[in-house]
Amino acid sequence: MYCVLRNLLFRLSPEHAHSVALNGLDIAHRLGVLGAFAPKTESLPVKVMGLEFPNPVGLAAGLDKNADHVDALGALGFGFIEVGTVTPLAQPGNPRPRMFRLPEHQAIINRMGFNNEGLAHMLERVDRRRYQGILGINVGKNKNTPNEESESDYRKGISAVYTRADYITVNVSSPNTPGLRDLQFGDSLKGLLDAIKDEQLKCQSQFGRYVPMAVKIAPDMDDEGIRFVASALKEAGLDGVVATNTTISRDAVAGHVHAEEAGGLSGAPVREASLRVIQGLYAELGDDLPIIGVGGITDGESAAEKILAGARLVQIYTGFIYRGPELISEAIDAIRKIR
Repeated sequence: MYCVLRNLLFRLSPEHAHSVALNGLDIAHRLGVLGAFAPKTESLPVKVMGLEFPNPVGLAAGLDKNADHVDALGALGFGFIEVGTVTPLAQPGNPRPRMFRLPEHQAIINRMGFNNEGLAHMLERVDRRRYQGILGINVGKNKNTPNEESESDYRKGISAVYTRADYITVNVSSPNTPGLRDLQFGDSLKGLLDAIKDEQLKCQSQFGRYVPMAVKIAPDMDDEGIRFVASALKEAGLDGVVATNTTISRDAVAGHVHAEEAGGLSGAPVREASLRVIQGLYAELGDDLPIIGVGGITDGESAAEKILAGARLVQIYTGFIYRGPELISEAIDAIRKIR
């Protein structure tokens, strides 16, 4: 059934189809017919970052930026949902068109630019949710905030969502906010990680609850960069790392009509780059700091290989758009077989 719906949706522009699909999920959920679209998922519990996940397959940030559709998405069988990226102030993102399908490659290029309704809107939506599963909230900085002042935006995001999130992800790896990826390196990264940890401990003291912090990184790092990030994460005492975001490389889609569009490439072409980063991180971190693997998961095999490479959890996004809810149960089954 999803294949038929996808073919209809793909006649619309990508961003319009995204909105129609999510609103359709909401309607189906309210009518109690969402089960017709979502295969039943089996339990496969795993404890990561001190949290009990019913299964290790989650939804990556970016699909539900404002937490407007958490209840419907949560009913599809995901082990956890990550919403955002949310910035302190609402911002429109980059001019349209800003999303492009590459169906021959099971891929998408986007340059959305952290378009979202801001913290106040998200908090209101999260407070209204009925979904009781694990909810991660992904926070970022506003486009107009200079890098040297980014710490303030991340602190605002962390403190605002702290009591609502089961874990928080700090996004320093989107290619669509100018200069953002510079925060992944050198003293900029170390300073930001120290600020994140400081804000976490302040919130823990204020609210009497410890909320794990993860950092989302890019797939375009060399081996030295991966080792540096791993060392910095351990030194700062962070709780997890999400590997990886979209790639700026176009090697895997060279020659495609959209290959030269600016933005981040996601989907099947990111599979190997993401896997390389996970393997590199695990070589440095071992089981001391959990890895959430994301990027290029389009079937059960590509989900299981991330677990074998060292990830404790996985997330899907572009594969979910191309495959639909059946990918969730397929990934869970594949991971079950290797445990």
